[in-house]
Parts: sequence; C-alpha cells; structure tokens
Amino acid sequence: MSSSQCLENPPILNPNYGLGTVQELGGLKAYITGPPDSKLAILLACDAFGFEAPNLRKLADKVAAAGFLAVVPDFLYGDPFQLDSPQFNREAWLKIHDTAKGCEDAKVVIAALKNRGISAVGAAGFCWGGMVVVKLASCDDIHAAVILHPGWITADEIKAVKVPTAILGAEIDQISPPEQMKEFGEILAEKSEFESYVKIFPGVVHGWTLRYNDEDDSAVKFAEEAHLDMLNWFTKHVK
Repeated sequence: MSSSQCLENPPILNPNYGLGTVQELGGLKAYITGPPDSKLAILLACDAFGFEAPNLRKLADKVAAAGFLAVVPDFLYGDPFQLDSPQFNREAWLKIHDTAKGCEDAKVVIAALKNRGISAVGAAGFCWGGMVVVKLASCDDIHAAVILHPGWITADEIKAVKVPTAILGAEIDQISPPEQMKEFGEILAEKSEFESYVKIFPGVVHGWTLRYNDEDDSAVKFAEEAHLDMLNWFTKHVK
C-alpha cells in the first residue's frame, strides 16, 4: 500500500457534511441518512480515508433519495489513513484495521439494522471497504453486493461469494487491474444461481467513484455513472 493508487487524491474530511446524522449503531458511530421507516438498507463500507469523506456522504444521501436507509459505519474507529503525518505507520495501520475485523463489525451493524425492522440489506465497498464487502458476500447477512475499485481481494474470496454481486473496476488500476476483475467476472458467471457482472470504466483510475474532483466534469460524469449502476443493482436485488 505504500506507493499505491489507494493513497492518491485524499479527501478533506468533514464530520458535519451531509443531510443525515451520526448515530451509534451496533456499537459503532455511523452516518445514517434516508427514510427512517424504510425496510431496505444499504451499508456503504468506506475506503481507507474513512466515513467522514464528503463524497462518500454525498453518495449515501443519493442512495437515501432512492428510498433506502443508507448507513456508513465508522469501521476505522476514528482513525482514518493519514498521509500528512510523518509519524504515521502504514503497516501498523493496516494490521489494526484488518478487513476481516471490518466484516465482523459490519455483521453487528447489520444485525442492529434488522433489530430495527430492516428486512433486506445491500452492501457496497470502496477499496478497503471492497475487501470487507467481498467477505460479507460469502455470508447470509446481505442480499446483494457492489464492489467498487477493490483493494486486494483473491479469487478464492470471489469463489465464496453467494449473493448477486457487481464489480465496478477502473481501466487504470494497479491494485485491482481490469484483467483480474474480468477473471473474477468469469468466476462469478459460473454461479448460475445468482446474477453478477463486471464493468470496467475506461480512462479512470483507482478510487474514481469517491475521490474525484467536483470541478472536473468528466470525472464527475464517470463517478455518477458508477453510482447509478450501483443504485440500479440494489434496486433490483434489495427488496
């Protein structure tokens, strides 16, 4: 991770951004937005920069506008990746914020949602969060998954998936190269019991769905296309 695209274009975090509120859910802080009486929820698993990234919360508000309760847990426990600190130890951070722990935390949050009356849950993950969501997709906790420019995931993890899953990848990506994403698509296609697909977005780089420049019309267009693909997938499979 030391020199990867994962760390490019870090967001300026804003704990007050968004139309929703920060609440405690399943023992974690979570940004929650959307109709409180909805029976359908979408969990958004953040990238390494955490749940206070404005573009992530903006996307959660977009999910909420489609009728879902959108939930962005603080899986990093107030400790997002810090590029601007010379004392920051990347390897130690990765050990502390293990994605298997993130998956277990997600299951607790989902259980709390179901205790509130939620009947169906979808999950989307971005980079670090994509590694969380691919693990969730092998369980019975969610109804559908979308994995966007994931971090390091394996063919064995894809083979374990058992819910409708879409993978949105970038053409220019050192972490999750398009050749590997297409291979994952072939593995998923062999599972005839549920729907899946892989889409590679041309000309974009790792992180394009969250860490785009609002003033770059082309970047916004590609991000919004991915957001719509994600929403369409959840509208179809989380009901």
